[in-house]
Amino acid sequence: MTPTHIEHIGIAVRNLESAIGFYERILGLKCHKIEELPDQKVRAAFFRIDRITIELLEPVDNDGPVARFLEKKGEGMHHIAFAVDDLEKSLNEMGEKGIRLIDTVPRRGAGCMDIAFIHPESAGGVLVELCEKRNEK
Repeated sequence: MTPTHIEHIGIAVRNLESAIGFYERILGLKCHKIEELPDQKVRAAFFRIDRITIELLEPVDNDGPVARFLEKKGEGMHHIAFAVDDLEKSLNEMGEKGIRLIDTVPRRGAGCMDIAFIHPESAGGVLVELCEKRNEK
C-alpha cells in the first residue's frame, strides 16, 4: 500500500463558526461546504488548499469521538488522511502486518469518500485515516 497523496487534515474545534471565521478572515480561505456526519457525531467544514482539504470537526454529541478528543487534548490536529487506490486491499495488508485498525472494513465518510482509521497506537501516536473516492453510480 502506498498513499497517492494527503487527502485532508482533520482539526477538532469546539465552535465551528468561530473556527471558520479564522480560516476565512485571517487566512483568506473559503469554506466550500459544511456537512453533518451523524455516524461520526460531528459537523464538518471544508477548505481547499491546492490538493489538500482542511476539515474542521465540531462535535454534535458529547459522546462522540471528537468530543472525547476535545475533552482529553483540547482543540487541534485530530487526524491526517491519506488517499489510497484500494482501501479494502490496504486494510487487509495492514491487518496482515499486525497494524491495529479501528476500522477493519471501509465505511462512508464525507465528500463521497470511503474511509477507515488506523489506531494511533500503531502510527506513532497519530490518528491516521485512509480514504478512497467512492464510485457512485
